[in-house]
Amino acid sequence: MWITITAIVALIVGAAGGFFAGVFYLRKQLEKMQSDPEMLTKMAKQMGYNLNGQQMKKAQQMMRNQKFKR
Repeated sequence: MWITITAIVALIVGAAGGFFAGVFYLRKQLEKMQSDPEMLTKMAKQMGYNLNGQQMKKAQQMMRNQKFKR
């Protein structure tokens, strides 16, 4: 009985911890991407887009306007 309860609690705590760790990692990556146009270009190419200079400036401006911090 206690083993089952402990396993369920551990699963819930692990899932919540993994979620918050993932959110933290994603925010850090997005913050780094704001100042690094090469990372932004690489992400766009992975998604199937080729950005020209004007599109790159607009994307960087949009990224700067976003609030990733709490």
